Amino acid sequence: MVPPMSQGLILFGHGARDPAWAAPFEAVAARLRALSPRLAVRLAFLEFMAPSLGEAGTELAGAGCRSVAIVPMFLGTGGHVRHDLPLQLAQLQASHPAVNFVLHTAIGEVVSVHEAMALAILGGLDSSARGSSVR
Repeated sequence: MVPPMSQGLILFGHGARDPAWAAPFEAVAARLRALSPRLAVRLAFLEFMAPSLGEAGTELAGAGCRSVAIVPMFLGTGGHVRHDLPLQLAQLQASHPAVNFVLHTAIGEVVSVHEAMALAILGGLDSSARGSSVR
């Protein structure tokens, strides 16, 4: 029998009507699972997609997680991260007082992410310079 995971992670995104929109988030979640197999990783969405933050948090609590990190997968800290997410988090915490839910900085505000994005953009420019250009 596999022991329950005590540490969870929720990647929280906005959500979209087009299910294909979630593919990059699913890829990040899959990579995290490969890098840290004992970490219970879930996606959650503000709107249009499932699961919600409450559903993902409840699932992790039910799986035995006692500490759950929540990382907003937003490029910046706008109204959703400043207002909507804390309200949902407060409801989730009230529903599961034995679990420590910890809200982290929006991923787009992490300096190493800025660096990775800049390098990816420059890499794209370098490869497009080798290809054909549109005139």
